Amino acid sequence: MQSQSIRRVVSGILAATSVILVITVAQPSATAAPIPAPQAPPGSSDALAKYRELAAQAEKLNEDLLKAQNDLTTKQGELDKATTDVDAAKAQGVKATENQKKYQAEVDEFAGASFTSGVQLNKLSALLSGTSTQDFLDRSSALEVLATDKNAALTNLTAAVQQATDATSKASDAAKRAQDARDAAAKLTEDIKAKQKTLNDQIEQIKAADKTLSAADKAAQRDTGGAAPNVKAPTAAAQTAVNAALSKLGSPYVWGATGPGSFDCSGLMQWAYAKAGITLPRNSAAQAQYGTPVPRDQLQPGDLVAYYSPVSHIGMYIGNGKMVHAPTSGDVVKISPLQSQYAGATRPTA
Repeated sequence: MQSQSIRRVVSGILAATSVILVITVAQPSATAAPIPAPQAPPGSSDALAKYRELAAQAEKLNEDLLKAQNDLTTKQGELDKATTDVDAAKAQGVKATENQKKYQAEVDEFAGASFTSGVQLNKLSALLSGTSTQDFLDRSSALEVLATDKNAALTNLTAAVQQATDATSKASDAAKRAQDARDAAAKLTEDIKAKQKTLNDQIEQIKAADKTLSAADKAAQRDTGGAAPNVKAPTAAAQTAVNAALSKLGSPYVWGATGPGSFDCSGLMQWAYAKAGITLPRNSAAQAQYGTPVPRDQLQPGDLVAYYSPVSHIGMYIGNGKMVHAPTSGDVVKISPLQSQYAGATRPTA
C-alpha cells in the first residue's frame, strides 16, 4: 500500500542522512453630625486627667507597635513567597535550557541533512531522483512528513529560548522582591524594638502617675457607664459581636491583650467579632479600613468607630450616640458617648 511505501522512503532518507528526530475607600466625613465632647469619668481630678493623657499616649504607642508587628508578618510572608518564586524560576530556567539544547540539536541535524550531506529535502529533488510517478508521490509525501517535523523542531526551539528568557527575568524579579522584603523586615524589626522601648518607658510614667490617683479617681476608672443595654443590631453577625463586647463590661484594659479576661481597644473588637465568625485585623488602624465605610449619620449597632489621625483608638457603636470600648490603661471595658477626634466608621461583613 502507499502508506507502507511512504514509510519505507522515510526510513531510507533518515538512514541516508543520519537524521535522528526526537519530538518532544475614602474615609467618611467627620462633620456629618455634631461631635460630642470627650468622655470625662465622674469625679475626674487633675491627677486623673494627667494619668489619662499619659495612658492615651501609651495606647497610641501600643497600636503603632501592633501595626509594625503586623507589617513585619506581612513582609516575612512576602519574603517567603519571593524566595519560593526564585527557586521555581531557577528550576524553570534549568529545564528550559535543557530543552533549548535538545531542540537546537534537532534543528542542527535537519540543517546537516539538507546542506552538509548534500541531500536536498524538497520536491524538486524528489522529482529529479524519482524513477516513476508513484515514486515521486511517495518521496513527496515523505518529505512533507520531514518538513512538518523540522517545523516542529524549530517551533520547539523558539519556545524553549523564550522560556529560558522568561525564567531568567522571573528569577531576577523574584530576587529583587526577596531582597526588598528582607530589607523592609530588618528595618521593621529595629523599628519594633524602638517602639517597644518607648512604650515601656511610657508605661513606667503611667505607673508613677497611678500612685497619685485617689480612691475616687480609681473608682471613676472602673465605672462601666451603666449596665449593658438591650441593643438591636441589624444583622446576626453584628448582634453577636455587640453582645460579646457588652458581655465584657468591667474587664480591665491591658496593652496587647485580646481576651478573654482583658483587652486593649483593638483586641476587644477582634475578640467580639471573632465570636461572629469574622476575623478582624489586629490593630485599630487596620480595623478602621476593614469592611464598608459608613457615614456618621448612618451608624448602626456593630459598626466600628475610629478615632484620631492616624487612627489609634477604636470602639463599637451600640446606638443612641454611644459605643462600647476598652479605653486605656487603668480603665475597664465600658460604655461611652462617641468621643472627640472622630475619624470615621466601618461596617464589618463576613
